[in-house]
Amino acid sequence: MKEIKDSKIAVVGLGYVGLPLAVAFAEKFPVIGYDISQARIDELSQGYDRTREIQKSELEAVAQNLTFTTNEREMVNANIYILALPTPVNEFNVPDFDPLIAASETVGKYIAVGDVVIFESTVYPGATREICAPAIEKSSGLVFNKDFFLGYSPERVSPADHSNVAKIVKVTSGSTPEVGQYVDSLYKEIISAGTHLVSTMEVAEACKVIENAQRDVNIGFMNEVAILMNKLGINTAEVIGAMRTKWNSLPFVPGMVGGHCIGVDPYYLVHKAQSVGHNMGILKATRTINDSMGYYIAQQIITLASKKNVAAPGARALLMGATFKENCPDIRNSRPLDIKKALEEMNVVVDVYDPVVEPSEMKTHYGIEVVKELKKGYYDIIILAVMHDEIKAMEPDTIRALGKDPCVIYDVKSVLPPGMADGAL
Repeated sequence: MKEIKDSKIAVVGLGYVGLPLAVAFAEKFPVIGYDISQARIDELSQGYDRTREIQKSELEAVAQNLTFTTNEREMVNANIYILALPTPVNEFNVPDFDPLIAASETVGKYIAVGDVVIFESTVYPGATREICAPAIEKSSGLVFNKDFFLGYSPERVSPADHSNVAKIVKVTSGSTPEVGQYVDSLYKEIISAGTHLVSTMEVAEACKVIENAQRDVNIGFMNEVAILMNKLGINTAEVIGAMRTKWNSLPFVPGMVGGHCIGVDPYYLVHKAQSVGHNMGILKATRTINDSMGYYIAQQIITLASKKNVAAPGARALLMGATFKENCPDIRNSRPLDIKKALEEMNVVVDVYDPVVEPSEMKTHYGIEVVKELKKGYYDIIILAVMHDEIKAMEPDTIRALGKDPCVIYDVKSVLPPGMADGAL
């Protein structure tokens, strides 16, 4: 391994995790940013980040040290490779390692003796050593922990929150104690909040996946609470507000759990647990609850429509917000679209309005044409699903004016003034 000051870094995967990391490292080291998408590289080369995580001025500030490319051969001179690839699940919620394996094999073609490969993708404990290391060995012809070494430092990015990478404590680890120290020293160069070195990669992997699983469970409990409160005719938001007056109340609210982290990562932990004969009962139940919330909301809307004499078959609904979280254009694993799907199964026509999403991506991935202009007095049902700043800035009366008379308004996030919405979680 070369000295830290001589680091030449290749970041593989320039999404929500990889790009901010590449920019942070480029403030101190030469960095190659590699991605298989030519469109992504072209946009970044022009100073545009469609994820909205990095501003043009930030890219310009490190332009001398940061090169974007789709040519994998340009990584050949690197001695540190950082992989930030998605780790999805398939249609059966089984971990899909194909992107990570493909990237590992690509890197294996170019690493040299003494190089270090660091993974940031969320996986189950043991995956880096058991799956990624063999893929690199096969591709490189080198021997793991003799010729090349691995590190694992889980990402802690919160899309759309613009939380600087440097200001979040970074967990670090290595395939040997010495490599762990090396990886920790590398990240200390850019992480002002400090690092937390753990003894093994398995500890770091478990840390990351459990962080997300814990949030999933807490939100799942609040979803069950919301369902119960609705059955009892009690306002959930008011209950939560009262509960938070206690000093040790946890800041969780009901909602739809989507995106590429909380709604996916727990399945990795469930999969690993099953492989060693352990049943993660609470986590599996949580996943069932959280994945069903879109259909629950749709059923609530239809019930409310019936009470207001709004005929559901043939009704036109407006879904306001379709990404997985506020002010974030990411549409992967979008749970608000579950509401759309469920309503359409009940013969409701659903328009989607989202001022943050990339319309071309919505069309490509879901076949949905995003509404660009909102019409007054046009909708039988209005659903406030994702409160982007642009939507939140709309006056309540402006939102109400989009509906007919009568009209059902469902406020997923309970943000409208009391009495204005017909239903809410």
